[in-house]
Amino acid sequence: MSANLLAIFYLISGVLFILALRGLSSPETSRRGNLFGIIGMAIAIGVTIVSIGNFSTGFVFLLIFMLVGGSIGAFIAFKIPMTAMPELVAGFHSLVGLAAVFVAISAFLNPDVFNLGSPGNIKIASLIEMSLGAAIGAITFTGSIIAFLKLRGLMSGSPITFIGQHFINLALGIILIGLVFYLCSTQQQYLFWSLIAISLIVGILLIIPIGGADMPVVISMLNSYSGWAAAGIGFTLENSALIITGALVGSSGAILSYIMCKGMNRSFFNVILGGWGANEEQSKSVSKEQKPVKSGNADDAAFLMKNASSVIIVPGYGMAVAQAQHALREMVDSLKKNGVKVSYAIHPVAGRMPGHMNVLLAEANVPYDEVFELEDINNDFANCDVAYVIGANDVTNPVAKTDPQSPIYGMPILDVEKSKSVLFVKRSLSPGYAGIDNDLFYRENTLMLFADAKKMTEDITKSL
Repeated sequence: MSANLLAIFYLISGVLFILALRGLSSPETSRRGNLFGIIGMAIAIGVTIVSIGNFSTGFVFLLIFMLVGGSIGAFIAFKIPMTAMPELVAGFHSLVGLAAVFVAISAFLNPDVFNLGSPGNIKIASLIEMSLGAAIGAITFTGSIIAFLKLRGLMSGSPITFIGQHFINLALGIILIGLVFYLCSTQQQYLFWSLIAISLIVGILLIIPIGGADMPVVISMLNSYSGWAAAGIGFTLENSALIITGALVGSSGAILSYIMCKGMNRSFFNVILGGWGANEEQSKSVSKEQKPVKSGNADDAAFLMKNASSVIIVPGYGMAVAQAQHALREMVDSLKKNGVKVSYAIHPVAGRMPGHMNVLLAEANVPYDEVFELEDINNDFANCDVAYVIGANDVTNPVAKTDPQSPIYGMPILDVEKSKSVLFVKRSLSPGYAGIDNDLFYRENTLMLFADAKKMTEDITKSL
């Protein structure tokens, strides 16, 4: 295949990727956007395979590896529950970063194969590109693993901090810059390996001080890192499709991270620099004196909702864990038959990643026009008869507005406490992912429904 024809096909795939992002910006067009992305990736992979030009041993190995990797990916995608989707995304990000590191290593050790020069005499521009790709890829790899461990519960979701942490990060950052400079000057192998090793350490140090409340931002940020790593390697390989794809992923991830930080009243630079500003006092859960709570059952909840004129549903991670979205839709249908107006309120960081709740509600065929974002529905809680909170803990915690020492202080929350009655479905009074108690549990207008979210919702539907 000629270079011009190759460039045209890569350009087509790049345009399809842009259309995919455009489509994914809205629930109504998300399926079409996803299809554009699949077609674009199929074209990019197909053209790359054809460009090899001969059925050599390497070509056969390429097909085998693609078949094995594709089969594993398809198996995971079919088996993974929606509750584990954030961990899956973090895991996939780590693989993108690791792939960038491996390609950079291959290009550094065999530059002649990639037309980058010869060992010890690599083009300076290519050396800078592969160094950046390897460094960002290594940071993405270890950072994503830490995010995976936190999301999976294998590691504490609380910020892990120590004295001088940020100064160590700063020193390592300066060392990385120095290593790139000396690598370009001497092209010694030990400098390249040192660059990768330090980058792996930086990835760990950047993510461990970030608490669970900010984990959705971390997922988006790591997505951006993986894109920039891919773009850097794309320049090294002189592959326009990889450059376009990496730049799209990197820029869109960065923009999404900024939007989320703004919505959570977080500093964008604090998050990307590894939770700068977090301190040990914030990283500890606040031990509070046990207060009395009012608890009820499905019949109590059904009575309140049936006699309400308006109900706002606030879904959270508890709904995802219990897979209660279909039961919730059935309950809402029953309420509508009784003339109750029902809406859904979605917090930007409800769940463990952006759009987590929207996807679950779409899976249950909840109409898009009944689902509202925080800024569009928050004022409605004051006129709402019943707020039905189904596992949304941190995003409904009034402490975010009253306690400057709280790790979620300043984060906009859903004002469910302003409703006439709050029905809070939860298994226990255990704290949310941020590790802090929720004052909403103890409010006079709150009725706790201690049960599995799916079973409680089904019982309420029966009572209705």
